[in-house]
Amino acid sequence: MHENFLRIFLLLVQVVVAGNCYFRKLKEYFFMNNFEFWSPTDFVFGRGVEAQTGELIKRFGGSKVLLVYGGGHVVRSGLLASIQDVIRQSGIDYVLYGGVQPNPIDLSVYEGIRAGKELGADFVLAVGGGSVIDAAKAMAAGLCYDGDFWDFYDGKKTIEAALPVGVVLTIPAAGSEGSGNSVITQVTTHRKVSLRTAYWLRPRFAVMNPELTFSLPPFQTAAGATDMMAHIMERYFTNTPHTEVPDAVGEAVMRTIIDATPKVLANPEDYDARATLMWCGTLAHNGICGTGNEEDWSSHGMEHELSAFYGVTHGAGLAVVFPAWLTYMASHHPAKLPQWAKRVWGADSPEEGIARFKAWLRQIGMPTTIEELGIKNFDIERINKHVHVTRGEVFGNYLPLDEQRTMEIYKLML
Repeated sequence: MHENFLRIFLLLVQVVVAGNCYFRKLKEYFFMNNFEFWSPTDFVFGRGVEAQTGELIKRFGGSKVLLVYGGGHVVRSGLLASIQDVIRQSGIDYVLYGGVQPNPIDLSVYEGIRAGKELGADFVLAVGGGSVIDAAKAMAAGLCYDGDFWDFYDGKKTIEAALPVGVVLTIPAAGSEGSGNSVITQVTTHRKVSLRTAYWLRPRFAVMNPELTFSLPPFQTAAGATDMMAHIMERYFTNTPHTEVPDAVGEAVMRTIIDATPKVLANPEDYDARATLMWCGTLAHNGICGTGNEEDWSSHGMEHELSAFYGVTHGAGLAVVFPAWLTYMASHHPAKLPQWAKRVWGADSPEEGIARFKAWLRQIGMPTTIEELGIKNFDIERINKHVHVTRGEVFGNYLPLDEQRTMEIYKLML
């Protein structure tokens, strides 16, 4: 045994002496990655907590607020008017910017930045779901930058300042209320780009009242749950070894989503189930499920093309993409699939796990094919080429995907 250890030691010494990168690669292969996890958001969770919004804005330094929201639901439900009343009663000045669409576009961000500048905003409040929050984050960065905010998404500039952002969450799905991420589509190029920041774009607070989600349509609820599952799996499927803790956390949250979603769909005003699903969405994307992992994100990249070109709901697109990605991996890189199938789905093989995943998606009303997604005249050649324009010649970490591999995966969605 001592001789074996000596041989290994001498081999490592030879690698170091050779002056190449093999030692670093070997270390990454055998050990969990170094990481920094910082999650400063003040999560204010429970019934009626939206009444605290004005107090929270003032606590985090806001006095002139750009209030960003989406479509009619926030208005029809009376929530927007309630938030406006709370802000006024707190003595805070504000300006409204509404109409942010699902899969938010750069044009909305430019308009929001203009509205914020006219006010002299020092705080951005998002009232809505992931799309509204992502747009608000982009505005917060743009309001502290003299150039084009798209420079950050294009990789030309790094964010060095941003206005503080607060959230009143109405749709549990994207997890943007607890992350530093923002996804925006550039209209002229159809590029849907994810910007990830460690510090600047994490919300200062997130107001989370499950009652605000009671009136969500079933499709939106199910798409949100699918998005949560995808956020965890993008982190879960990794080649990094010894990730027992994030694996266990991710598996527990996935099983909870699987259990809670049908309950919510059966009884939309089940407070406990709604609360469970809302908190799952936050845990799925605030980074805790990926600590120490080399994350993948290739499925998100492939789905972004569908929503950028065809305007599909992001979670519904992921319901089509992820089973196809898993099916491809079962034949080409199954390493983590047996564990996922067994621990999450109670299945004895990857194929059975994938089948149970697809059955659950159908149970909650999600599509699993391009046709069911409602895309007609699917231009697979164009989409496959464009995903590499946006993401690069090869992308993804679990199994790096070139143009041939992404084409095979897109074909599995048909």
